[in-house]
Amino acid sequence: MKVKYFSDTDTALVEFSNRKVSETKEINENIYIDLDSAGNLVAMTIEHAKKQASLPSLSYEEIEKELPIKALQRTAKSRR
Repeated sequence: MKVKYFSDTDTALVEFSNRKVSETKEINENIYIDLDSAGNLVAMTIEHAKKQASLPSLSYEEIEKELPIKALQRTAKSRR
């Protein structure tokens, strides 16, 4: 995933994949999504990005799925 910010137009472009764009849909007057031929999200464009998307505070966090055994072990420990 790539996030690009164009300061001259205050536009953010979030690219989720390199697939070919088949259709662009307007979500509202400032947000557009690009879809591939199967309807998968390819990119999102945000106009007036500083106001619409709170760009000064951009962060990324990956949350890993917890294995069931670890969840059970933690639950067992908390019951002791």
